[in-house]
Amino acid sequence: MPVAETTATAAGLCEFIDASPSPFHVCRTVAAELDDHGFTRLSESAPWPSNSAGRYYVVRSGSLVAWADGGPGAPTGFRTGQATPFRVVGAHTDSPNLRVKQHPDLAVAGWQMVGLEPYGGAWLNSWLDRDLGISGRLSVRDGNVVRERLIRIDEPILRVPQLAIHLSEDRGGVKLDPQRHVNAVWGIGGEPRSFMAFIAERSGIEPAAVLGWELMTHDLVPSKLIGRDLDLVSAPRLDNQGTCYAGLRAFLAAVAEPGAAVPVLAMFDHEEVGSQSDRGAQSGLLPTVLERIVLTRGGGRAEYLAALAGSVCASGDMAHATHPNYPDRHEPAHRIEVNGGPVLKVNQNLRYATDAAGAGAFALACSQADVPLQRYVHRADLPCGSTIGPMTAARTGMPTVDVGAAQLAMHSAREMMGAADIPAYAAALAAFLTPEPPR
Repeated sequence: MPVAETTATAAGLCEFIDASPSPFHVCRTVAAELDDHGFTRLSESAPWPSNSAGRYYVVRSGSLVAWADGGPGAPTGFRTGQATPFRVVGAHTDSPNLRVKQHPDLAVAGWQMVGLEPYGGAWLNSWLDRDLGISGRLSVRDGNVVRERLIRIDEPILRVPQLAIHLSEDRGGVKLDPQRHVNAVWGIGGEPRSFMAFIAERSGIEPAAVLGWELMTHDLVPSKLIGRDLDLVSAPRLDNQGTCYAGLRAFLAAVAEPGAAVPVLAMFDHEEVGSQSDRGAQSGLLPTVLERIVLTRGGGRAEYLAALAGSVCASGDMAHATHPNYPDRHEPAHRIEVNGGPVLKVNQNLRYATDAAGAGAFALACSQADVPLQRYVHRADLPCGSTIGPMTAARTGMPTVDVGAAQLAMHSAREMMGAADIPAYAAALAAFLTPEPPR
């Protein structure tokens, strides 16, 4: 069976990231691409088409799940006594950043300030002295109805200034207090001005109509290819929009060349803060969608459970490349290179969900896609981060493998990865999504 070919490129990743400054914009970017490929958006609060094969997706705020069920050559076995498995590629749409507080208006020493709060494990020093825009969403009153408005202002509105070295007690670096040291300057004057009124007016909304918001800052420098041979990608939010983009390209390729499983793309918000929300990986979003797929195709609870038992999930996130300035911070026997191929991530204490079965499924996919595979283990004397993998495995019972692409400067406002890893990562995920039937 031929491996589905993707259209993933490093330039395409840069365009994707620049179009997607917030999780809500990630979902809008992906939804627009799905629409162009014949997908239909479904509402979770409405009935779904019964016994109707097709291409569908749902959006829950900053999370999205898409699938392709049926069509020429595709599996359709969800009727009584049949249980076609799923192949799921998971990712997360959020990235560490600085977010706008609920009472953001401050005035300090003649400066007009905007109160910001770190989200996730933001590497705070990387956010200093950058021109920052604003993106996110507003809840807006329209009569007696509340509607959502996406917001994006790509102008240098905010800046978090660094302390001058002459004023620092330690010239080796300033220790940042997340409460006091990451508020942004946006003007001068003795009295605070309303930041939310400014946002509303710039968005063509009456300030009094704004009832709620989730607003965040983003770096305004465009993503770009860098290096002597332009073989590196410099961009914000590679963790984890690198996987969102590669996963989308892989998913569309898998839909065009279906295998023995139903391909699913699941992208979740709030991974960086633990995933415990209505739309995080610990929510019922993915299990609910998968069960409704089975039910609307004529199966029942038994078929759903049987389908899960035969399914596999690849939890895609980014991976730590071995840092040339800090090689001692890495496991010596597990060097990871950029442009060295996808990364299989293993942790014996289950910070990653990978087990032998999942590792086998992804290693086979890499072999079928003819891309090299790297294996990552975190230093045992350093705390290891986690992913959506363990919680997805626990919520669904699916064997789950944690994978990624290598990068430097994870959680910085600006990150770096290899340009060649984008098509290789997408190719491996496409092969994973299109398994051959068992013999």
